[in-house]
Amino acid sequence: MKRRRRPSNATAAPAAAKKFWGEEVPELAKPVRPSPEPAAMVHSLGPPPLAGHETAALHYFSAVYEKAVTLAGALAAAGGLLAEDDAEPT
Repeated sequence: MKRRRRPSNATAAPAAAKKFWGEEVPELAKPVRPSPEPAAMVHSLGPPPLAGHETAALHYFSAVYEKAVTLAGALAAAGGLLAEDDAEPT
């Protein structure tokens, strides 16, 4: 019994990538401002339901949220989307 090969999509990928990267990005209405308290919304839900490990979990979750905000801010800065003024976030 002979196996049939699937048709290769190698020729379709470059055309799709070219179309995506060739489109113009619209201007944002507002610049990006990193949150001063990234874990505020999650902390408002209360302690995580991890019996006996609530304090440690809050610490690690907060560290993950801080790292996410730092990386998002770096990406915004690299793309020229980071707010340059010291205004409070909205």
